[in-house]
Amino acid sequence: MLQNYIWSKTGDKCKNMYRKVDQSQTLFINSQTERMVSQKRDVFRFGFGQSPFMPPQYIQEALKKAVIHKEYSSVQGDLELRENIANFHFMHNGLKVKTDNVVVAPGSKILIFNILMTFENADVFIPAPAWVSYGPQAKLAGHHIIKIPTSFEQRWRITPQSIHDAARTKRYDSSILILNYPGNPDGLTYSEEELSELSIAAGKYNMLVISDEIYGLLDHDNTHHSFASYYPQRTITTTGLSKWCGAGGWRFGAAMISDGLEPSFRKTLVGIGSETYSCAPVPVQIAARDAYQDYEMIKPYIDKQLGILKMIGNYCCEELKKVNINVHPPQGGFYLFLDFSLIRERLNSRGIRTSFELCDQLLSDTGVVLLPSTAFGFEDDFLGARLAYVDFDEPEEGEVLNLRSHFPRITRGIEALCKWMSEM
Repeated sequence: MLQNYIWSKTGDKCKNMYRKVDQSQTLFINSQTERMVSQKRDVFRFGFGQSPFMPPQYIQEALKKAVIHKEYSSVQGDLELRENIANFHFMHNGLKVKTDNVVVAPGSKILIFNILMTFENADVFIPAPAWVSYGPQAKLAGHHIIKIPTSFEQRWRITPQSIHDAARTKRYDSSILILNYPGNPDGLTYSEEELSELSIAAGKYNMLVISDEIYGLLDHDNTHHSFASYYPQRTITTTGLSKWCGAGGWRFGAAMISDGLEPSFRKTLVGIGSETYSCAPVPVQIAARDAYQDYEMIKPYIDKQLGILKMIGNYCCEELKKVNINVHPPQGGFYLFLDFSLIRERLNSRGIRTSFELCDQLLSDTGVVLLPSTAFGFEDDFLGARLAYVDFDEPEEGEVLNLRSHFPRITRGIEALCKWMSEM
């Protein structure tokens, strides 16, 4: 009995010893969806943003052949791979980066976190909506988070004025701005003019800009422009294989550091990598050499994805607008950000007052999985959600595509959502 008492008291003391970190809501919704599927429920997987496309066959074969490589690489990554990444992105959109300024890691997620960790104290400017992990990572790094509000009318884009307004609450000398475009959760991008104007505002506050361009190669019109081309002084561009190459579980990311950043920054970033992940998986790095070997060679594979994603995204957008959901046509990636404000009173009359309640009720009634807007930086009472239109199997090469026959879970899920809205 005494031993049990000691253990229970020790446990009580430990309860308040640990950081409070909730599980990433995207990973949580994926596990929740899998559980419902295991219960034989009909579920439309619009909650988790995982590419349905397989990596090209020759890249898969490269990974298989590389399995014999069990050695560590340098922390910064394989030299040939880093050269390929620099050349690939220059061929894609003219992004200029030196091989020595490319750092690879097991995913761009850990790279963004380690970039944040290079600063002792900083103000981190995060647009709302924004990807679910930016805020928690900045909090874990001990920084001051400053949200930059946006609106449907602004296309969920930040502006120079919104940066100036947000800067009034600065605490520290160091400032970090996180940009993500084409965006998660909104699927929207920035024009050249907008990027140029934002670069001026960033320069005014000497901001380090983390430009998360993981969806850059999935710009639906293939017109992606890198922020570093407008703000080479202090931009770090992050990317990886998870989205355009369909290899999320391979865990491969890259950071491309602008020449304007002092060499000590890269040294610190690599140092943090040496104390955290050691190196990216070597077999994956070797396969990534082939993925980044030649942009023109991979372009038909990317173009195929763009055609499919653009068709599906526009279909979803048009159908949802018919039932009074505020949504912008997607410009890249595979997301739509839905604003249910126009039917707030009808939702409130059914006891739905938060985005979580909205998504929970929708899941219960229709099997449609959405991610609530609270995950993306909004207050509980904003009735919004993200829809990831990737619940489909990759079509065979050369098929003439038909939405209803080739993407039945997309059309059925959208129809179920629209029917629920119409009957609200």
